[in-house]
Amino acid sequence: MNVINWFELFVSDFERARRFYEQALATSLEIMEGMGGRMALFPYSPDSGVGGCLSDSPEQQPGAGGTRVYLNAEGQLDAILNRVRASGGQIIQNRTAIGEHGFIAVIKDSEGNLVGLHSMT
Repeated sequence: MNVINWFELFVSDFERARRFYEQALATSLEIMEGMGGRMALFPYSPDSGVGGCLSDSPEQQPGAGGTRVYLNAEGQLDAILNRVRASGGQIIQNRTAIGEHGFIAVIKDSEGNLVGLHSMT
């Protein structure tokens, strides 16, 4: 069982945030209407039990200081970091070895959220 099964990154400009993640991660996000507004779903496998989205909700605000989510960047950490600035984000912490647990980095997305990236390689 996974401890996390869903996460939402709150955004203030839905289209800007969607473009940021699609460009930085080099993937497409599925757009759908959620309970509180639009959502852009990150790719996931229903078998993994973990999924997440960008959430355009008037009740929530993006920004640093809250919960940090780490996205799977397996085998792509350096490539993603190379695309972050061009996508409208900022690198807060470059690739950092964390011993037997691989590597992490932290970025600031286009909405001001601090998001972690993790890769074993």
